[in-house]
Amino acid sequence: MIVDTTVQEKAIAFPTDARLMHKARERLVRLAKDKALALRQSYARVGKIALIQQQRYAHAKQFKRANRALKSLRTMLGRVIRDIARKIAGRPELAEAFALPLALARQVRDQRQRQRGKKIYSMHAPEVECIGKGKSHKPYEFGVKVSVATTLERCRGGQFVAHAKAIPGNPYDGHTLATVIPDIESTVGATLTRIVADAGYRGHNAPKQQRFKVYVANQKRGLTPAIKRAFRRRSAVEPVIGHLKNEHRMTRCQLKGTQGDAANAILAAVGYNFRLLIRWIALLWAMILHALTAPTNASVGQRSA
Repeated sequence: MIVDTTVQEKAIAFPTDARLMHKARERLVRLAKDKALALRQSYARVGKIALIQQQRYAHAKQFKRANRALKSLRTMLGRVIRDIARKIAGRPELAEAFALPLALARQVRDQRQRQRGKKIYSMHAPEVECIGKGKSHKPYEFGVKVSVATTLERCRGGQFVAHAKAIPGNPYDGHTLATVIPDIESTVGATLTRIVADAGYRGHNAPKQQRFKVYVANQKRGLTPAIKRAFRRRSAVEPVIGHLKNEHRMTRCQLKGTQGDAANAILAAVGYNFRLLIRWIALLWAMILHALTAPTNASVGQRSA
């Protein structure tokens, strides 16, 4: 098997601190209106003006003015949070409805650009993670990491996807093999004899029985001619990932939550495999029709006579 990882991006706008705080305040104000909770001030007009100012100042590289507008947005969000907290105190039915929005809004208000740990990148999809894959044209992608596996040898029908799985938590590539390899073996119903991966899988934590069956790119020791030939086939997984993204909706996941991420990855792989099967069946059917409609040698001789 050839194993590699990619990023399945979520259908969210590019996250900025100003936009996140503006959206958090809007969600709280909208929920308060639905629950008939009168707020001291909603900041609907001045909040929108501050957001526009911050975006324009940041675009013009006037960062002192942009930071002042960002501070105003943070202050408005904090005032709305404290106003709601005061008015739902002692009202358990409202406290339950506001629990998650208030928690997300507090985290958005308190988080900073370079802090470590879990951060919120979208109010409607808080499960989104920031993943850096080292691409020069796209340094960061916002979504979930997906492991894709395909066969080392090319099948006659095409390069099928043997396994696809969304792996939340943004783990190191090498640390995904502990769960991916048993899943592949249970799916295909056979024990893997060779796993080929790129250099990002160095220091992997594959299960003990497969630990010495994993071959990582640029590896120097224990290489036979067959393994060297297998390394030349490692890049066969890259076009498979490209087809999954460009033709089977793995580029932008529209489904909700972590379950939606997992379902979208599996459905993209299933759609890709079905497309290969349909193409192979169409070719087989064309060959059968050609064999049935082609004139036989006896009929050709009778016509010539």
